[in-house]
Amino acid sequence: MARLVLRDFDIRKAYLDSTEQTGLVEVLRPVLKSAPLFRPVTPSGKEMSVRMTSAGSLGWVTDRAGYRYQSQHPKGVSWPSIPEPILAVWRDLASAERDPDCCLINYYGEDARMGLHQDKDEADFSWPVLSISLGDDALFRIGNNTRGGKTESIWLNSGDVVIMGGPARLTYHGVDRIRFGSSKLLPKSGRINLTLRVAS
Repeated sequence: MARLVLRDFDIRKAYLDSTEQTGLVEVLRPVLKSAPLFRPVTPSGKEMSVRMTSAGSLGWVTDRAGYRYQSQHPKGVSWPSIPEPILAVWRDLASAERDPDCCLINYYGEDARMGLHQDKDEADFSWPVLSISLGDDALFRIGNNTRGGKTESIWLNSGDVVIMGGPARLTYHGVDRIRFGSSKLLPKSGRINLTLRVAS
């Protein structure tokens, strides 16, 4: 494992080995069965290119009513619990004192991307956001604490973990594209990104 710091983002390259990555995919299967991926829309009505779902006591959603955390999947069922192997990553790298309320699960298909954004729907910004990459490589872009200005990019690979805390907590970031088919972890290719957050 190599540790990089880019604009205060703490990047742990190859934190998860291939066996651990496969293990996380396996524990996600019942989560996705219980709370299926859905295609969200922004408050303006634009459909996002990623599909998403959540695990934990709260899940992050977006629709015409706005961006928010809520206790149920859009289908009306409670979110499943966050699997223990995922919580173990949080406890090792983020905090052993408090577990996250939410594990947001984003699936990136061949043409999916995520525009520059801040994670700012949480009640307390003193807790970090922890991001786990599984599957295809993603070109991760890091901006500033306000829109505009110079940005920097880094390729995230399967097994990489990014911790966004302290000065990086409200920095704009996003995913410009993925290298579809660059990983054999997922049977149909694509990328799964898990972001763990203390929301309440």
